[in-house]
Amino acid sequence: MQESRTESNVRAATIPGLQLERTALAWNRTGLAVLANALLAFRSGWTKSAAPVTALAFALLFAAAAVFIYGAWRRKHLLGGQDALAPSSVAIGAVAIVSLVACATGIASVVSR
Repeated sequence: MQESRTESNVRAATIPGLQLERTALAWNRTGLAVLANALLAFRSGWTKSAAPVTALAFALLFAAAAVFIYGAWRRKHLLGGQDALAPSSVAIGAVAIVSLVACATGIASVVSR
């Protein structure tokens, strides 16, 4: 009887309610933030005729699409109970790099003349 309580406690701790939903939605918010930054940078690069900013904006558009696709995949696997809670280190590294490029693009769009 004691083992079944321990197993149920462990199971309850590994399935913390809406945490899976929040984790899945976090990927969508990240993709949306990258998309918004890319569109603003694209507008800035286009109106100022700054080719490097425009090129970085296109790269961010593709990165935003990749984050949305990965987010949809994660959501499917998280809510289907097929995946662990933590994303892979490659995904975390890729999102970190995309975030840095988004910041650099935003700064470049403000600084460029």
